[in-house]
Amino acid sequence: MTDAAAPRTELVRALGLWGAIAINVANMIGTGVFLKSRVMTCNVGSPLLVLGVWVAAGLLVLAGTFSYAEVAAMIPEAGGEYAFLRRAYGRVTGFLFGWTSFAIYKTGSQAALAVGFAIFLNVAAGGGLDADVFAADVAGLHLHLSGLALVALGAIWVVAIINCRSVVTGGNAAIALTGAKVVLLAALAAGAFAFATGHWGHFALPSTGATCEGVADSARGGIAGFGAAMLGALWAYDGWANVAPLAGEIRNPARDLPRAFLGGMLVVGALYLAVNLAYFYVLTPVEVGSVSATSSVATEVMRRFVGPSAVTVAAVALMLSAFGSLQASSITGARVPFAMAREGLFFRGLGEVSPGSHVPVRAVVAQAAWSSVLALSGSYDTLTDSSIFSVWLFYGLTAASVFVFRRRQPDAPRPYRALGYPWLPGLFVVLAFALIANTFQATPRLALTGLAIMLAGLPFYLYWARARGVAVIPP
Repeated sequence: MTDAAAPRTELVRALGLWGAIAINVANMIGTGVFLKSRVMTCNVGSPLLVLGVWVAAGLLVLAGTFSYAEVAAMIPEAGGEYAFLRRAYGRVTGFLFGWTSFAIYKTGSQAALAVGFAIFLNVAAGGGLDADVFAADVAGLHLHLSGLALVALGAIWVVAIINCRSVVTGGNAAIALTGAKVVLLAALAAGAFAFATGHWGHFALPSTGATCEGVADSARGGIAGFGAAMLGALWAYDGWANVAPLAGEIRNPARDLPRAFLGGMLVVGALYLAVNLAYFYVLTPVEVGSVSATSSVATEVMRRFVGPSAVTVAAVALMLSAFGSLQASSITGARVPFAMAREGLFFRGLGEVSPGSHVPVRAVVAQAAWSSVLALSGSYDTLTDSSIFSVWLFYGLTAASVFVFRRRQPDAPRPYRALGYPWLPGLFVVLAFALIANTFQATPRLALTGLAIMLAGLPFYLYWARARGVAVIPP
C-alpha cells in the first residue's frame, strides 16, 4: 500500500466525563470572579442586585447549554461549533466561526491569559520579572524581551506540550488544575465566613459614595447599569461552551456531552454565588465599590483574614486560575483549525493527527505560535474586546441551530433534548442577539472592528475552497 493510499490517523474517543467537565469548568473560572464584582457593584448599586445579575447571567448561559447539549450529542464531531454551524447554515458560516476563533478569539484569549499568568507571577515574586532579559538594536529598531514576556511565552508552550501528549493527558491536567481552582474558590468563601469579621446587614446597604474608579457615570444605575453588569458577569462565565470542540474525542458523547455542559455550568454558578456572598459579608458595598482598579475585591477580603500576605496569596490564586484556563483553552481551541483543515478549508498540515498520541499536534503548535505572536504584539486586549461581537453572534447562531435541525431532521436520533424547548433556547437566542445589538449601540467602534475582522476571512475561504476544489457556495 502506498503512502498516498494509507488511511489517516484519526482522533480517539478517550476523554471521560470528569475530564470533559473539568475542561469546561477550567475555561470558565479565569479572573472574572476575582475582578468583576467591584465594577458590577458600581453598575447596579447594591449587593442583592449584584447577586441577582450573577444569577440572571448564569440562567441565561444555562439556557444556552440546553441547546448546545442537544446539538453536540446529535453531532459529536471535532470542531464543535464549526461542525454545528456548517451543518446548519453552510460552509461559509462554519468557516467564519473557525477563522474568528483561530485568528482572534481563542488565540487572543490565550495570549491574554498567558500575560496575566506572568503578571500575577511577577506580583508574587515582588516584581523580579520587569527587567529585560534580551535587548538589541537591529536595523534601527530597538528589540527587547522582558522577563514578563518570556514567562508568558513559556506558559503558552508548556500547555502546548502537555496538550500534545494525548487527550487523556490533557484531560487529567485539566482535572488537576480545575480541582485546585475549585478548592481555592471554596477556601476563599469558607475562610471569609469562618475567620473574617463580617455582617449580613451589608446586603441591605447601597454603594452610594463608592469611588468606582474607572466606571463611567453612564454605566451606573438603571437599565444601562444592569446591562453593563450583565456583560461583566457573562464575561466571567465565558468558556461555558468550550468543551464542544472536543466532541469527537469524548468517550460516550451521547451521555457525557450534555452532562459536561450542564454539570460545568452548575458547579461554576454555585462557586460564583458563594464567593460573592463572602465578598459582601466581609465588605460593605461602599468598600467593594472603592477597591482600587489595580487590586481586586478578593485581595481586600483576604486581607481581613490572611493579613499582609493577602496580595501574594491573591496573586498566586490568580496565577493558578489563569494557567488552568490557558491549558483548557489550548486543548479545545486547536480542534477547530484541525476540523477545518480536514475539510480542505485551512492549512492542510493542521489536519494531521499524530500516530503516537492521536492528537492534532500541528494544530496545537500552530495555535501556540500565533498566540505567542499576539502576546508579544500586545494587541490581544484590543482584538479580544473586538471579537466579543463575533463570539455572541456565533453563540446565538449555534443555539438557534437546534430549531434548524428540529425542522430539517425531525426524526434524527437525539440522545438529549433541550430542556424547555422551544422557550428556553428561544430566550437565549433572543437575548444573545439583543446583546449584539447593544454592542453596536454602546461600543460601535469595537463592534465594527469585530465585524471587519470576521469578514476578513472571506477571501481566505474563497482561496481554500477553490484550491481544494470545494464548491464556493455549497448546494
